[in-house]
Amino acid sequence: MRILAVSDRIEERLYASKIADRYKKVDLLIGCGDLPFFYLDYLMSAINRPLVYVRGNHDIAPQYTADGRVLHDVPGGINVHGRIVEIDGLLIAGLEGSMRYRPGAPFMYSESEMTWNIARLVPKLMWNMARYGRALDIMVAHSPPFEIHDGKDLAHRGFKIFRTFIERFRPRFFLHGHVHVYRNDIPRVTKYFDTIVVNVYPARIFRFE
Repeated sequence: MRILAVSDRIEERLYASKIADRYKKVDLLIGCGDLPFFYLDYLMSAINRPLVYVRGNHDIAPQYTADGRVLHDVPGGINVHGRIVEIDGLLIAGLEGSMRYRPGAPFMYSESEMTWNIARLVPKLMWNMARYGRALDIMVAHSPPFEIHDGKDLAHRGFKIFRTFIERFRPRFFLHGHVHVYRNDIPRVTKYFDTIVVNVYPARIFRFE
């Protein structure tokens, strides 16, 4: 399965008329947050593949399009925050948002709040272990784990509970955005235990064997 994951910035090479020809071998689209709903909607419609996504800390709703539509989410997309879904045999979960750095702001969480979000997934994860022999294939997040691709400031600091989650449930991939990388000497892919942690900013294609 070929997967196209996007996050944080509209890519002109994707938001183009010939995208269907260029990316016709893509099987699944994943959004890791902070992208306009119309952009994700365009990718899904043009490539004609399913989309799963989470919201980032800068996402807002409703969003308004140039043709007058009001979007409260991505039409036809699957918001996987706090959920586990199965798509073409892949078990995919999601966790939206960033570390809370502004009181009362949406899509921001304290460490304890994110721990609670994960705790609600545990019963289904354990059920997957019993039924499939694995808890999860892909975790889709906006923020990275603590000290893996994250920043030093509070706004871009990763969650410690994400490291605990990886240690316990070992998904094949942990995808995130949030941290903008412009230099080639900064790691974007890190293996932590059995999990490959990938910063997809702004777009990345990878294969799930």
